[in-house]
Amino acid sequence: QVQLVESGGGLVQPGGSLRLSCAASGSIFSVYLMGWYRQAPGKQRELVAIITRDGRIDYADSVKGRFTISRDNAKNMVYLQMDSLKPEDTAVYYCHLVSHTSYAYWGQGTQVTVSS
Repeated sequence: QVQLVESGGGLVQPGGSLRLSCAASGSIFSVYLMGWYRQAPGKQRELVAIITRDGRIDYADSVKGRFTISRDNAKNMVYLQMDSLKPEDTAVYYCHLVSHTSYAYWGQGTQVTVSS
């Protein structure tokens, strides 16, 4: 069983920064990608950023230039550095992992609130 645990969310002012972390544990034999999705109330869950095992990265257009995803494959950790935060970034952020055997896992989510 794989467990994903997010941390680092909180309340920040517009223009501020937060760094989210996700730790994966359990029977992880082959990770294809890890990444971040977010969901605001009444909206669909949307891709924020993903990074594959070999370092390929995709960002949502709305966060390009502001967010940076990184990972530590040895630790099965993924991070999301969020800079220049906007109120529109307010959402629950979910860590996501997909294995090479096509299993997908989700964390419980961490709340990010951007407000003055």
